[in-house]
Amino acid sequence: MELSRKLFSAVFLVLLLLVAIEVGPVTVAEARTCESQSHKFKGPCVRKSNCANVCKTEGFPSGHCRGFRRRCFCTRPCH
Repeated sequence: MELSRKLFSAVFLVLLLLVAIEVGPVTVAEARTCESQSHKFKGPCVRKSNCANVCKTEGFPSGHCRGFRRRCFCTRPCH
């Protein structure tokens, strides 16, 4: 009984951590680069070049893949 409770707690903690990583802020001013999740990119982000091309259609100069769920994030210099 005690082992299953510890296992459940450990799995629950890992899931909470993954959710917290994905729910982070959308706009980040780190090293004067702002980013926003792409609204047009569909599916998992595997190639940075595909993400960057979609971001260019959204008015961003670049983009990259990030996160556990491999989302496309568009980047530009912050003002």
